Amino acid sequence: MTDKVRCVSPVDGSVYAERPRATDAEVAATLDRARAAQRAWRQTTIADRAEACSRAVDAMLAMREAIVPELAWQMGRPVRYGAGELNGFQERARHMIGIAADALAPVDPGPKDGFVRYVRRDPLGLVLTIAPWNYPYLTAVNSVVPALMAGNAVILKHAAQTLLVAERFQAAMDEAGLPAGLFQHLFLSHDQTTRIIASGAVDHVCFTGSVEGGRAMERAAAGTFTGLGLELGGKDPAYVRGDADLAHAVENLVDGSFFNSGQSCCGIERIYVDANVHDAFVERFVDLTRQYVLGSPLESETTLGPMVRPAAAEFVREQVAAAVRAGATAHVDPRSFERDAPGSAYMAPQVLTGVDHQMSVMREESFGPVVGIMPVASEDEAVALMNDSPYGLTASIWTRDLEAAERIGTHIETGTVFMNRCDYLDPALAWTGVKDTGRGATLSRVGYEMLTRPKSFHLRR
Repeated sequence: MTDKVRCVSPVDGSVYAERPRATDAEVAATLDRARAAQRAWRQTTIADRAEACSRAVDAMLAMREAIVPELAWQMGRPVRYGAGELNGFQERARHMIGIAADALAPVDPGPKDGFVRYVRRDPLGLVLTIAPWNYPYLTAVNSVVPALMAGNAVILKHAAQTLLVAERFQAAMDEAGLPAGLFQHLFLSHDQTTRIIASGAVDHVCFTGSVEGGRAMERAAAGTFTGLGLELGGKDPAYVRGDADLAHAVENLVDGSFFNSGQSCCGIERIYVDANVHDAFVERFVDLTRQYVLGSPLESETTLGPMVRPAAAEFVREQVAAAVRAGATAHVDPRSFERDAPGSAYMAPQVLTGVDHQMSVMREESFGPVVGIMPVASEDEAVALMNDSPYGLTASIWTRDLEAAERIGTHIETGTVFMNRCDYLDPALAWTGVKDTGRGATLSRVGYEMLTRPKSFHLRR
């Protein structure tokens, strides 16, 4: 086992950053400091916690100029979009800070003669956040700030690909003056992470990653009664009804398919279009896709950066090739994108038609810049195909009819139903999934329920 945690940049394949892996003694000391800090922090007022967390948000935003190119080097997102993640980070953090007093207030079941009764929300204790590389600030903030606001201590284990993000979080928390030990980060191996969870040393784990990663979390936690929040894979569908505003649908679905090089858990990976407008939709969709500029994420004109690593791009290329061998039509010529090359992390966007659910590209998570489009003859067919997946994170419906969207949405097996938008998290709503997409929830007041435990008081006068 290497004693280094290393980030290999998708920009040029170089080692961009590396840090020493924590020793077992350092892990133990970190856990001890967190426990000690949490015992005092849980006694603070929510108003005091809000002031401290707000200062941390301000401190993070002050690092924007340095963070944007760091993101490009670490995971490949074009610099023209880098600031957008910090905007989302701020929106989620400030919303969760703002609703904390109400969400964490005692639950009053109503009067009962001779008694005082209420349910208090107590902190869990020590929360371990295991964050991914694809949206490294957004995914981490979903649990880090609410966990602190709820009175917990937090340890952040970030993906090796975005290891500098963990240091940015630490710097922001330290600048904000949070008590020493309350928020800490660790550079860990998978084995170390597993052993921490299996030991019962933490009270709750917030994990965002693959389905197999989620299963590893469950195996590690077995028998410890450690709480788990799991946001795992996705194969998010869209349904374009015949009455949809096609220009609006195309513009947003192209972006939802290819933003971040398609490396988004809630990105659009399959689209079902009313047969009456299918051909017009595909023509517009392909035309807009061909306008992407594939290149170095450090260049301002680039709109599509590299995938996180060459192996990830090769997986998607093989999905495309297998679909074409099975009869699908690929509408984008990769040769028209100068940087695209076999074996490279730089991959052109691809649009497939003539696809079906026997193909991997319509069933297995791609996590890359490819989307399959199928015509459907009815609403029922669209719903059946949208539900024909082991995943269920988000689904979007494109229509001018609000009642139709609500009706269809009740039948879709998913965590979030969108109408006329996609690939977005509203922090006022629970972020959750069904089936292999995971369990638990973050954001909204529901997210606070995941980060606290109920304690009932039944007091006879």
